[in-house]
Amino acid sequence: MLLSTLDWLFIIAFFLISLFIGIVVARRSGKNAKNFFLSGRNMPWWILGVSMVATTFAADTPGLVAGIVRKDGVYGNWIWWSFLLTGMLTVFFYAKLWRKSNITTDLEFYELRYSGKSAAFLRGFRALYLGVFFNIVIMASVCLAAIKIGHVMFNFAAWETLVIASLVTVTYSMLGGLQGVLITDFVQFIIAMVGSVWASIYIVNLPEVGGLSALLSNPEVSKNTHLLPDFSKPELFIPLLIIPLAVQWWSVWYPGAEPGGGGYIAQRMLAAKNEKHAVWATMFFNLAHYAIRPWPWILIGLASIVVFPDLASLQNAFPNLDSSFVKDDLSYSAMLTYLPSGLLGIVATSLIAAFMSTISTHLNWGSSYVVNDFYARFVNQEASEKKKVAVGRIATFLMMITAGLLSLILEEARDAFNLLLQIGAGTGLLFILRWFWLRINPYSEIAAMLSSFLIAIFFFINSKLEQPLITWESHWELVFGVVFTTIVWVVTTLLTQPSNEETLANFQNLVFDKEGKFHYFNYKVLAFFTGTIGIYAILFGTGFWIYAEITSAIIAYLIASVCSLFIWKNWNKIV
Repeated sequence: MLLSTLDWLFIIAFFLISLFIGIVVARRSGKNAKNFFLSGRNMPWWILGVSMVATTFAADTPGLVAGIVRKDGVYGNWIWWSFLLTGMLTVFFYAKLWRKSNITTDLEFYELRYSGKSAAFLRGFRALYLGVFFNIVIMASVCLAAIKIGHVMFNFAAWETLVIASLVTVTYSMLGGLQGVLITDFVQFIIAMVGSVWASIYIVNLPEVGGLSALLSNPEVSKNTHLLPDFSKPELFIPLLIIPLAVQWWSVWYPGAEPGGGGYIAQRMLAAKNEKHAVWATMFFNLAHYAIRPWPWILIGLASIVVFPDLASLQNAFPNLDSSFVKDDLSYSAMLTYLPSGLLGIVATSLIAAFMSTISTHLNWGSSYVVNDFYARFVNQEASEKKKVAVGRIATFLMMITAGLLSLILEEARDAFNLLLQIGAGTGLLFILRWFWLRINPYSEIAAMLSSFLIAIFFFINSKLEQPLITWESHWELVFGVVFTTIVWVVTTLLTQPSNEETLANFQNLVFDKEGKFHYFNYKVLAFFTGTIGIYAILFGTGFWIYAEITSAIIAYLIASVCSLFIWKNWNKIV
């Protein structure tokens, strides 16, 4: 397809704005590592909350959601909607604790909470494991989406997409640090939301689709619109609803939805002005991420069923695209080819913005681990602040190149999603309990990390064999990983000694209020449940409104209002 001059002007203008922001803040961000990785620790909640949302709107996210809708129906999204429980746990139990810890990265937590050489080893190893290996896998999945979008919308080869999209992202990430990322995220979020909402309205009203009523009444579409799976079919509701809600949310470490907080979510909480700003930022993120943003992507996924009913039709539409890339997640970018000039430019810019937002965050987050938790801790403890920033910029550049190369191997966004879930399976409960169960020690974490990783690698290799040794569905592999890993780290915890009493006492005095770590615990538990119910009510209410089920929508919004009122009235006790 060909973009008009107007479309290209939108894209070029966005690139220039992003570079301008990076250049403007480069001097301040380059002064020291704290400015580069935490923006001076003085950011307001709305900037941080929007940045969290922008980061989780990766270039692969719309395609992932559209692919899920095509394969499993709207209710298939419970595989990630279930992580709302993880998010609300972070809001009411952990956001305040993270900010009070006053550390630079969440990995620094290890030497705050644990003692001895094992704590130092764990910090250094996780810096490379998460900051480099795990981080590159995530970025590769985002780059894969960019490759597909680049071919469909710009007719670019894979390498052309990676070079063009990555060049600007790496440049402003290397220059501006976290502050540049946060400011650019704010601009990117506005563009991304305007683009996705406007595109969904236009696409639903295409002659091929026939409007919202025609879309929802289409027999092939209507069977995919249910918010809950058919409970008479265990092959649907067990993997898509029961396991995510009963097991996955508390047991699996996944970027952006880490049990107990972590990763780039923790990085933004640590950059907040104070504890209340950290809590508000995380609350806004969960509201926007789960309740507000999904429906435009869902509608485009449903519309794609009408226009591209199967993979063969997608392949016919893009005959020059390698067949290995033709999966259901291609449907989102395929539908965007129907957009008119001008709107196409805005939507293309929004997808570029989504790519850049996610990649820039992961680059800054990953390099913060490399610098703060590996280089400055173990390689050169006397490194100057400028030296740390320089190493961070080099790490940023190298990680981008590696992620781009890995993206050429992956085939579908969901492949990476499932692999990341399996790698983190069984570690989540440990991250939840380690703040409160003082017997947990570095060996607990090492055991959990190694066992979950080895199981994930086994199942991954097993799936590639012509005659697999085990033929389980992916959700049963996940459950096995959770059970086995949990048993391993709990037994390890009971067989090894906790950290020394002085370290534990200092940790508790730093992060918990003087009234004790279970102060107002009952209110926090109630807030967790009401917050979760309230956001799900908004999510469902919007769906009911789109489906023209007005009575159900009103009831859902009333439930959300009651939940919001409870949290507002008890805010001081909760926070």
